[in-house]
Amino acid sequence: MKMADPGWDSVRFHNHVAGFILEKGYDIDYEVIAGSTPITWQGILENDIQIYMEAWSEQLPTYESDIEEGKLLELSVNFNDNAQGIYVPAYMVNGDEERGIEALTPDLKTVQDLKKYPEVFADPDVEGMGRLYGAIASWETDAILYKKYEAYGLDEMYTYFRPGSDAAMVAALVSAYESGEPWVGYYWEPTWVSGKYDLILLEDEPYEEGEKFDSGMTAFPANTVTIVVHPSIKEDHPEVVDMLSRYKTSSALTAEGLAYMNDNEASEREAAIWFLKEHDDMLAEWVTDADRLEKIREALTEE
Repeated sequence: MKMADPGWDSVRFHNHVAGFILEKGYDIDYEVIAGSTPITWQGILENDIQIYMEAWSEQLPTYESDIEEGKLLELSVNFNDNAQGIYVPAYMVNGDEERGIEALTPDLKTVQDLKKYPEVFADPDVEGMGRLYGAIASWETDAILYKKYEAYGLDEMYTYFRPGSDAAMVAALVSAYESGEPWVGYYWEPTWVSGKYDLILLEDEPYEEGEKFDSGMTAFPANTVTIVVHPSIKEDHPEVVDMLSRYKTSSALTAEGLAYMNDNEASEREAAIWFLKEHDDMLAEWVTDADRLEKIREALTEE
């Protein structure tokens, strides 16, 4: 059975969690097919891929129509408590006594409050300005975030710094966090970074769909991340549909798995095995057939 890998860590993690269950409990081999989001989405529509463990529904233009027209089946909400927006390390607001870090921005609660602290988040390359890390230039999020930066008047006191890649963004955040230095910028959950480090999402105006959001004047919405399959699975493997219909996690649980993977230099499959051992109660909720559950548990003891 083929599973989509549109290119980010969390979907790879979930692929191997579900894949291990399929392999050991249902005697179904799985294969992960990598590609961009448009390519993998087209792949599942054409039955070249059968399972999409993380369909970020609001980001897929044809999602609703594909489901409504029966081209695909939505089985479950994997998680819908994810977040994105402008973050700071928690020690900026609360300090960190253990690390000897004082709270440099104790009154920082909202995006608007950043106006109080440009000198704290100083841009090393532009004297007299703070630095706000933006999103990746090619992301739709970046366009909205830049409008927010202008609409809130942050452009008068901060430079808007676009990292060249996801890796560059993470490197800047992790370097600042490990050193206890100031950092403010765009980020999202779940990732291994959000699972490992204590970050604070700055408050914003409540999300409001339409012109207000498009102009950057509200918070970013959470996305409903679903599990979607090709309809052929319902006929060929109803037992798999039954299991995936009960597969539910959360942003925090996903970040936990990703943090383990990073801290232990583990593969996605190794992290999946660790996760299933740690969350046997969850496994039992997903797999209700006693014989299949026992087979999976036995396989986990051998790993």
